[in-house]
Amino acid sequence: MSHPNSFYITTPIYYVNDVPHIGHAYTTVAADVLARYWRLRGRDVFFLTGLDEHGQKVQQAAAKAGVDPQAHCDKLAPQFQDLWKRLNISNDAFIRTTDIPHKSIVQQYLQVLFDKELIYKANYTGWYCTFDERFWTEKDIEAGLCPDCKRPVERISEHNYFFKMGQYQDRLINHIKKHPNFIRPESRRNEVLGFLTTQKLGDLSISRPKSRLSWGIELPFDKDYVTYVWFDALVNYVSALEYLAQPPAREKFWPANVHLVGKDILTTHAVYWSTMLMALDMKLPETIFAHGWWTVNGEKMSKSRGNVVDPNKMVAELGADAFRYFLLREVPFGQDGDFSVQALAGRTNSDLANGIGNLLSRTLTMIDRNCDSTIPDVPQDYIEKESQKYSHLLHAREQLLYVGQHLDDFFEKLAFNDLLRRLTDQATNVDIFIDEHEPWRLAKDPGKREELNAVLYTAAECLRILSLYIYPFMPQTAENIAEQLGLDINFNSPLLKQEIKWGDLQGGTKIRKGSALFPRIDLNPQGAKLVSDATTPLQPTVAIPTPAPAVPQAAAPVAPAPAAPAQITIDEFMKIQLKTAKVLSAERVPKSEKLLKLQVAVGTEQRQIVAGIGKKYEPEALVGKTIVIVANLKPAKLMGIESQGMVLAAGDSEVRGLITILEEVEPGTKVK
Repeated sequence: MSHPNSFYITTPIYYVNDVPHIGHAYTTVAADVLARYWRLRGRDVFFLTGLDEHGQKVQQAAAKAGVDPQAHCDKLAPQFQDLWKRLNISNDAFIRTTDIPHKSIVQQYLQVLFDKELIYKANYTGWYCTFDERFWTEKDIEAGLCPDCKRPVERISEHNYFFKMGQYQDRLINHIKKHPNFIRPESRRNEVLGFLTTQKLGDLSISRPKSRLSWGIELPFDKDYVTYVWFDALVNYVSALEYLAQPPAREKFWPANVHLVGKDILTTHAVYWSTMLMALDMKLPETIFAHGWWTVNGEKMSKSRGNVVDPNKMVAELGADAFRYFLLREVPFGQDGDFSVQALAGRTNSDLANGIGNLLSRTLTMIDRNCDSTIPDVPQDYIEKESQKYSHLLHAREQLLYVGQHLDDFFEKLAFNDLLRRLTDQATNVDIFIDEHEPWRLAKDPGKREELNAVLYTAAECLRILSLYIYPFMPQTAENIAEQLGLDINFNSPLLKQEIKWGDLQGGTKIRKGSALFPRIDLNPQGAKLVSDATTPLQPTVAIPTPAPAVPQAAAPVAPAPAAPAQITIDEFMKIQLKTAKVLSAERVPKSEKLLKLQVAVGTEQRQIVAGIGKKYEPEALVGKTIVIVANLKPAKLMGIESQGMVLAAGDSEVRGLITILEEVEPGTKVK
């Protein structure tokens, strides 16, 4: 076992010829989340990623470009390194298999195995796939095509060196059965066991003749051969500890805690790498976790389809944190996922812009207005003395702290999706708590000052704690929340080493309210727009085409119902589109006692509605409410302000109540 206070996390080393895509980003972001969390918990973390730069495809691409293979790799390597910077990846080392120390260590291990007579030379005839750089047996190929990439294979007969992998079959089976967490998730473990228990494990060809492939690490015992690219690549997990980490890194970090891989390379890790380690008398990693693949709009990603998701573009247009959040929130880690701009926009708007972003904005706005931009003081025993009165407050506090007490379990299980869902639920709970205590009403009664302070302090303290929980997933967002709360938090320190305590937010702290955490994304037929708060201008259009037309924008003022409404047919009624909408912001219309200007979310769309409900409601009381609107009225102007819908309310000459939804319903849901 590695040192109990250390944590070693790796991604695969990505093929240098590839263009970075969503799959690369997915694995690397997941590894970064684990690294950041365990650093917060006070563990000594080593996070490794890097590039696989040898093999026939690199040699061929370099020859086609008329350059040396090393120059070709040097030109391509920054495409990954730059992307990791944009995604805020906190890797401790970046290994390249063309590093001289790595090549030397690979040769050392090859020599050890050769000296132990675990490598032998033999003639081999088989079907070879150049793209995958591997041999296949007769029963593997289908109609002359590689079973993996479906490209044509060629029959090759040559002398090669083989590693005696087959003799470790039973030992590997026993290890997998004895260590249930060795291969995860369980479905992948069952796949590997099924493979190992139903067919004989052959020996592994670990060389290629230089006459066919010269771009690789030369065998130390035969200069006419280079080693097979997988033997070279897999050794990176150990070689990096020898020269890219402070000694004694090998003793501190090996075996690795988690190898993160895509399910397509599970066999090479679970079988090739494991048997190589056994042969070298080295411990096996604690966990090999194989996650699923991403499709795009229901289709497999491919260059020919033109649907490869470029993470650079996603980060540039929608932000690193929103993209990171989506990748780990959308599907349980380990399962396949489907990417679409609509899904990303909907998730960003509902969970982030309308969720934690809106919570921060409304909390700081009320502190700004009612507490002179200062976190209010609340006596520590005040709420406990009034426990019956503040049962909801205490419940919100307990729920938030309960999640914190179980964070280790979520991260050990790699249950990113479940944890993020719970954290957004907590933000919703705080929103509901604010609505229940109505601080805008308390602010009007001098005798309610202590209660007002307690409510606003609770909301702010919940946000402080949430910033600690979400930091591994969204580091920039966590830092932004802390900054706006007026806090100077060093997220590089072990903030979660001790149990989180309620009340660390100090009264008297000056807040620094800033811009919205997440601009809302407005999808329409022309593209997607990032929409900021109502008080700031529209951001530039993001060129992300969407196939579905947006709901037609419509508007009308609230009007009193006629005393004796004329009857209409069902066909006439069916023309009216009633939808739910979530109030994002509200403000009074200047020079009007009655009119309020609302910004509302209707699905992924944001609208502006002018409603005559100002005599009944304070603007702050409406934020976060789910209301019902008429969605297909023609736009109308009231006092020069365009209104794009009608709010439904009850009342005759005066508004007596707003029509709202009791249950949690997604904005844009049809009302029948």
